[in-house]
Amino acid sequence: MDNLFGELRLGHLRLAPLGARRRTKVTASQAAAEYTGRWGWAVATGDPVTGATAPTRCPCGSPRCAAPGPHPGPGRGGRARGARAEGSVLFPTGRAFDVLDVPEQAGLQALVRLERMGTQVGPVLAVPTGRLQFLVAADTARRLPDLLYRMGWDDAALDLVCHGEGGYVAAPPTVLGSLGPVRWLRRPTRDNAGCPPEARLLLGTLAYACHRSRERTAEPAWMAS
Repeated sequence: MDNLFGELRLGHLRLAPLGARRRTKVTASQAAAEYTGRWGWAVATGDPVTGATAPTRCPCGSPRCAAPGPHPGPGRGGRARGARAEGSVLFPTGRAFDVLDVPEQAGLQALVRLERMGTQVGPVLAVPTGRLQFLVAADTARRLPDLLYRMGWDDAALDLVCHGEGGYVAAPPTVLGSLGPVRWLRRPTRDNAGCPPEARLLLGTLAYACHRSRERTAEPAWMAS
């Protein structure tokens, strides 16, 4: 089964279908308006992330917050109006969708396999911290332990988390300091924006890819070569 996953890197995959890239730079305020007006998603706005990297701790107190740098301040959650052009755009998770968050390499391997099988994958975010984020049906975070148990992954140490109710993820074109911008690896479409895939359709392949990635990392150098 290992041969089903290719050794792919982010630069070898198109970040959007041909012709889908915008020719002009989209501001945070324009992106927020599109997310709410075109896709019906709730958004929040935050301040620009400055410095070399995004902070590792977030004022929200969650150790797994996926947007620790541009997290919205008190009273700003869910508001898109008045977004600064150079600010941050955030998706509150647990409303229109939850987000499965995995290491970049494992996510790329799983994405290739899922699309070869004909699985309808929803929108996917590429985060410059080395993570891929798959948008899936809301309420996945609450059900994740049971889903993993049913698939036989309940006792495996997987670098796989799910952001659900009360969480945030950074949305394009948010820039995370000098690391670069958050980008769409697979853009939202009319078919999947309002109806993201059920997590069970993706989770088995994502869990296996994360497991194999962890095994390879743990192998001695002479075995991995």
